[in-house]
Amino acid sequence: MSTALRSSLAIVAIASSLAALPFDGACAQPDAMSSGASTTVPPAWSRRAVIYEVNVRQFTPEGTIAALQRHLPRLRRLGVDILWLMPVQPIGRKNRKGSLGSYYSIADYRAINPAFGTASEFRSLVKAAHRQGMKVILDWVPNHSAFDHPWITQHKDYYVTRADGTVINARDNEGRDTDWTDVAELNYDNPAMRRAMIADMRWWLETMGIDGFRCDVAGGVPMDFWRDARRELLRSRPGLFMLAEAEDPRMHEVFDMTYAWQLHHLLNDITRGKKNTGALNEYFAKDDSLYGADAYRMTFTSNHDENSWNGTEFERMGANHLPAFVLAATSRRSMPLLYTGQEASMNKRLRFFEKDTVDWKGPSLAEFYRAMFALKHQQPALSNGAWGGPQTVVRTDGGDRVYAFTRTKGTNTVLVAVNFGDAPASATLEALSRPGRYTDWFTKSRMTLAAQGRIEIPAHGYRVLVR
Repeated sequence: MSTALRSSLAIVAIASSLAALPFDGACAQPDAMSSGASTTVPPAWSRRAVIYEVNVRQFTPEGTIAALQRHLPRLRRLGVDILWLMPVQPIGRKNRKGSLGSYYSIADYRAINPAFGTASEFRSLVKAAHRQGMKVILDWVPNHSAFDHPWITQHKDYYVTRADGTVINARDNEGRDTDWTDVAELNYDNPAMRRAMIADMRWWLETMGIDGFRCDVAGGVPMDFWRDARRELLRSRPGLFMLAEAEDPRMHEVFDMTYAWQLHHLLNDITRGKKNTGALNEYFAKDDSLYGADAYRMTFTSNHDENSWNGTEFERMGANHLPAFVLAATSRRSMPLLYTGQEASMNKRLRFFEKDTVDWKGPSLAEFYRAMFALKHQQPALSNGAWGGPQTVVRTDGGDRVYAFTRTKGTNTVLVAVNFGDAPASATLEALSRPGRYTDWFTKSRMTLAAQGRIEIPAHGYRVLVR
């Protein structure tokens, strides 16, 4: 969750609560769907898309929208399709954390933080991104606002209050109290507040031209609000794209994509040797039972929360951060996310409430990520959601640090094999479903694989073969 100091305990609690859901996807909440099946069809333009999260404050030395715009051609060359911008609205001053405050303490939903630029500059950024062929989604904070948002004085009934009339701090996805003392909990029992929130979201679609929203603490907001919001917002943007900061399968009644938090935490454990790769089979089987075919799952090795509060991918995954990304980015339903600075091997935790510019001079990983995004774009089997191919485990004799699978769509097959071990692995593929001639995606070399073909995988490495 993304407002104030986020503890790793809160993240683990979210993953644990999802793990407690029954494998058949049964729902206990009367306001939710009766199964995990998706009833939302993502827009056609998103079917092979990848997403990039922009930390506006830290992206450039200036920390401005105009400075960010100069990077758009580079991001497009990297292969980015969707730009997710962290909140750009003015930040509250009351109860502010740090000197600059949290992006997620919104003081005015319909304005631009003057430290970032102007409304005109934001519109220019969106138009420039569209010319580059990229979509833009804005981080939206519907669960709470700053304590000095005008609604606090003009519409106190828009907020949840104590018996003495004071407004409470924000709660998390599970309705638990938090240490987010800089934000106030909004009252979704108030129909007027709901209408005002939807109107503010629609303003960004119609006035600023954005293409959708990443919705912060989405599970803390009632599902019937999200149903109403999507229906209204689609009138302004037929190709609307919505990402929920949540993992509950029921969110796919409204949202196109949810976070794959469980996979992320599992990969953290596997890369550090706390679990072996056999745990992936259980995870993917459970994911298949809980999520509908159309559901997109956002996969990642870093994001703004992980980086700031739990450490960089280098801290959490060490030498295995690249095979972890390969596996996450190619798995069933996945849309891979890249966070600000990962392509430059950013090896520091960005401060959340202060200016802390990315060092773009680190060892470049741009070619690796560009190749991974091109793989996604060019291989039909890796398309997002129902448009991609099913995932089939390929058993190997490479040990419990090796994992392999294929995905096939029509005549296209992608074989992915990763090695989280400290030594090279020579693995025999047992009963490969589509033997024949393959091309190594990264080296472009050609090889023939028999039904029990053998491949070499470097230590802390990966092989991606296509045919």
